[in-house]
Amino acid sequence: MTSKPRNRKRSTTHPATASGHTGGGQLRIIAGEWRSRKLPVANVPGLRPTSDRVRETVFNWLTMITPGARVLDVFSGTGALSMEALSRGASSATLLEKSPVAARTLKSNLALLKAEHANVVETDSLSWLNQAAETSFDLIFLDPPFRMNLLEPACQLLESNGYLSENSRIYIEVEKELNPLPVPENWQLEKSKTAGQVSFSLWSRIKKQQ
Repeated sequence: MTSKPRNRKRSTTHPATASGHTGGGQLRIIAGEWRSRKLPVANVPGLRPTSDRVRETVFNWLTMITPGARVLDVFSGTGALSMEALSRGASSATLLEKSPVAARTLKSNLALLKAEHANVVETDSLSWLNQAAETSFDLIFLDPPFRMNLLEPACQLLESNGYLSENSRIYIEVEKELNPLPVPENWQLEKSKTAGQVSFSLWSRIKKQQ
């Protein structure tokens, strides 16, 4: 993946100075089957979970979408978003993570939760997306390392290689100064907010004209 270290949950080398955080600690699942479960976060520089406050907002947006959804977490890091989705009824999750340390922690945490329908792929995300999709996904989490210019190619590969269904929703979390977002023309903004130095938004697809 070109995983995520970043300002919030990921790994791969987002400068730790962006968040002042050096990794480690815990994440807490907010709601659903695993409500209040606390899980370790890999000790990878810059890696930390999306804040509870942001996740609460995001999953309020996704209330009607999450149950039964097939989830793709492109820059997975701590897996906070995909594990929250699974806790709230998502049918499956594929988590892409480049850092071997973070990937091992993801696998361990999912085993602790007995999450049988989750799959961690230790890979460079853009390389993985650069293949034709074997299946499409209903809910995609895009939280790339900040300031590494990964959002635009990830969006284009998702769109062009068959990873999105007609009704897919795409959640994007980026540095606040990245505006406008370099998303495909047929993606439509549904919701957006900022929290500190982070901008997060939810997008849907408009059917392309033939």
